[in-house]
Parts: sequence; C-alpha cells; structure tokens
Amino acid sequence: MSHSVPIATTRSATGIPTSRLAVWWILASEVVIFGGLITCYLLFRLHHEAWGYEAAYTKAWAGGLNTFVLLTSSLFIVLAHQAAENKQTDKSFKYIWYTIGGGLIFMMVKAYEYTSEISHGFTLTKSVFWSFYYTATGLHGFHVLAGMVIMAIISFDVKKGKNLHRVECIGIYWHFVDVVWIFLFPLLYIAK
Repeated sequence: MSHSVPIATTRSATGIPTSRLAVWWILASEVVIFGGLITCYLLFRLHHEAWGYEAAYTKAWAGGLNTFVLLTSSLFIVLAHQAAENKQTDKSFKYIWYTIGGGLIFMMVKAYEYTSEISHGFTLTKSVFWSFYYTATGLHGFHVLAGMVIMAIISFDVKKGKNLHRVECIGIYWHFVDVVWIFLFPLLYIAK
C-alpha cells in the first residue's frame, strides 16, 4: 500500500499551499477575537483612570520574563523550520521541543502569577480590569497550550521526515501567539 501525500501539500488554487492558506484564515479569525478584546480594553482604559492603579498589582518582571521566553521560543521554531527545509529532521525535532519547553516555562510563570494574584484577592470578579486581565491572558495561555500540543503531535512525523511543511504552519501560528503577547504585555503590565 502506498503512502499518499496529504492534499493540503499538493493542491493550490491560489498559488499558496492549502495548509498555509488555512493557517492564515485561522489567524484572521483570531485577529478579530484578540483585536476586539484589546480594543474594548483600550476604550475602557482610556475612560477609567483607576485601572492604572489596579494594573500596578500585576507583576511586570513576570510579564517581562514571559516576553523574553516567548521571543526566544519563536527563534527556536524559526530554527526548526530552517532545519526542516534542509531535511535535517533530528535538528528540527530538537528545536520544536525547545519551543515547547519555552511554552511550558511561559505557562509555569503564568500559573505562578495567577496563584499569587488570586491569593491577594485579585480575582476574575474583583473588577472590570481583572476580568479583562484574566480573560485576555487566559485566552492567550490557551493558545500557547494549543500550540504546544500541536507541535508535540507533529514533531514525531517531522523526526520521520514526513509532513515537514507542518513546521512552517505551526511556526506561523506560534509567531501570531507571540505578537498577541507583545500587545498584551505593555497594556496589562507596563501601562500603569
């Protein structure tokens, strides 16, 4: 029995591989979700000066550390893609798992932050600021977790030299997750 190539890697009515186009369509919908959330946050923030006082209780050092971790993990997925392009499957596999490790560190720092904030009474229902904070960072954290799971799944095919195009696709997604964090970090942690 012959192994067939997935249709997403061979079909292209637009000149763009179907798998890449699908990732861009997904990200377009994500821009609407995060864009709406960030816009609402900004509109409330501009009209509620007290939010700056509440934002003072977020841990800027933790947000800064997570920014560094995500940007570093983005470098690793770029290196994984480069290795996949050069058919260096073991190297690509390794860099994918370095990226997953960065995601894990990010999630551990968020867990520390949430535990600390909740123990000090800053819960989802404390105020509108904290509702936005937990909604935005929680939704972002879900996307980090989803990216880690997808990377773990595809990494084993990559190691076998199969479906190497998926490294580029998950890389595009992972860069989007980083870009969202680049917006959330200053809005929630620095703009006090």
